[in-house]
Amino acid sequence: MILLVEIAGWHLSGGLSFPDNVRFIHQPAYSPELNPAEHLWEELREKELANKAFDSLDTLEDALCEGLNQLASHPQRLRSLTDFPYFKVTAISGGNS
Repeated sequence: MILLVEIAGWHLSGGLSFPDNVRFIHQPAYSPELNPAEHLWEELREKELANKAFDSLDTLEDALCEGLNQLASHPQRLRSLTDFPYFKVTAISGGNS
């Protein structure tokens, strides 16, 4: 299992332990451009939420789910937003630094 984590000071904890099968990819603090989740969120904001008002949290959730389903049905688009070269380098090198 791979877990992408920022190393910002407020995201660190010395009291957590993880199984040996968890590999961490450390991302520099203040670097949202390297985080695939940020790219997905930006895509959803621009395509599904821009200039819209929602009557309830349920309608907002429906719009977000629709956007995620749209992305899932277009793997190339999803890959272009989330496939970063440093993932491959880290996976190959096995770095846990």
